[in-house]
Amino acid sequence: MTSLHPGRLTAGEIATQPALWARARDQVAAGPTGLPEAGERVLVLGCGTSYYVAAAYAWLREAAGHGVTDARIASELPPVARVYDRVLAISRSGTTTEVVQALRALPPTTPVTAVLGELGTPVGAAATDILDLSYADERSVVQTRFPTTLLTLLRTHLGATAGQVETLIGQARDALDEPITTAQPRQLVVLGTGWAAALAEEAALKCRESAGMWAEAYATGEYRHGPISVAAPGTLVWALTPLTSIQAEAIQATGATVRQAARDPQAELVAVQRHAVAWAAASGRDADVPVHLTRSVVAL
Repeated sequence: MTSLHPGRLTAGEIATQPALWARARDQVAAGPTGLPEAGERVLVLGCGTSYYVAAAYAWLREAAGHGVTDARIASELPPVARVYDRVLAISRSGTTTEVVQALRALPPTTPVTAVLGELGTPVGAAATDILDLSYADERSVVQTRFPTTLLTLLRTHLGATAGQVETLIGQARDALDEPITTAQPRQLVVLGTGWAAALAEEAALKCRESAGMWAEAYATGEYRHGPISVAAPGTLVWALTPLTSIQAEAIQATGATVRQAARDPQAELVAVQRHAVAWAAASGRDADVPVHLTRSVVAL
C-alpha cells in the first residue's frame, strides 16, 4: 500500500548523503580504531548491499597496494578459509543472521571490526572493534546513505585526499539537483568496470528493490559476452564508467539507449537511487515500502 507521498522517506535519506560523506571524511581524520592497516590480510563480509560495498572496497584496497583483501557473501564462506589478520563485518542492522553465523565459523583469535548502523546488536557482540556509523543509519528498508557513507570512509582511509572527497561530495550534490527526465525503461542494465562493477550491482539492486523492475548489472567487458542479446528498444544501458566507442556502438546497434556517467561512480549511484524512487512512484509502487522485504534478514 502506497502513501500519499510515495518514496518521501527514502528520497529524504538519499538527499542527506553529501553531508554524511563529509562527516565520514572527518571520522577518518579522528583516527577510529579497527580499520585495516596497510599490509594486513583482510576478509570483508556482508550480505546484499553490504556485500557490494565489500567487493568495491576489496578491489580498491588491493589496487592501492594495502594488501590482500577478499570480499565474501556472509552466507557463502568457502569450506576452507584463508588465514586473515582482520575481518571487517558490515551490517547496517547488526542483526543479519548470516553475518553472525559467519563470524562464529571463523577462528576466534582473528580480530573482527563490525561496521554498524545500530549498536548493541549481535554482530557487534561478536566483534573486537566497532566502527560506529549510526549517524548514517536509515529508517528506510532500502539502503542508500549507509553504504555510500561507509564507502566514503573507506576510500578516505585508503588515501583519498580532502580535495578528492570534496569533489566527490560536490558531484553528489549535482546528482541531487538534476531533474529526473528519464522514463522507466523496459529493461535496465547497469555497467561498471573495476571497483565500479560492484556499484553497478548495487545500482541495479536499488531499482529492483524500489521499483520492482527488470534490472541487471555486469562488469562492462562482460556485457557483450552474452547478456547484450536481450537488449532492444526499451533497454536503458547505464554505464557508471566510460564505454569504449566499440562498446557504445555495439549497444546502440541493438536499439537500446545508452547513458554514460561523467562523474565518479559513487556519485552516479546517487542519481540511480533517485531514479529508482521516481520509477517506483511512476509504476504505482512506494520505495518506502518495498515488496517482500524487511529492514533486516533474521533467520534464527
